[in-house]
Amino acid sequence: MVPLGAFKDFEKMSAPLLSVIVPVYNEAGTIRLILEKIASINIDKEVVVVDDGSTDQTASILRGLANQRLKVIHHTSNRGKGAAFLTGLSQAEGEFVIIQDADLEYDPGDYLKLLTAIREQHAYLVLGAGVTRGYHGLLV
Repeated sequence: MVPLGAFKDFEKMSAPLLSVIVPVYNEAGTIRLILEKIASINIDKEVVVVDDGSTDQTASILRGLANQRLKVIHHTSNRGKGAAFLTGLSQAEGEFVIIQDADLEYDPGDYLKLLTAIREQHAYLVLGAGVTRGYHGLLV
């Protein structure tokens, strides 16, 4: 695993290629792991984590991790995943945006596949799906 300090390597870069928005609610058990996985991906990126009013230790874990490429925003109450995403989107500076759930359902290792599909096929939207109506992979 890559230490969370790996985010600090990106502090001297200008605007990132990719903004990864991570809406979270009561994810104290997984937040460190998902951030480590995101940090390990060798893509110019920033991470915007929106804590949507968590009642566990998520907020305190995140407070100690924030830096220039790991932005942490806190909602004072739970407003829902959509609101958390919109808050993150308002702070995103990347050319492209990915939504990453904190529950480890989606693999950050697939970011390059998504970005490649956007660039090579001139797509405006790419959806990564494990299985969608019998199709495995990307929908462009």
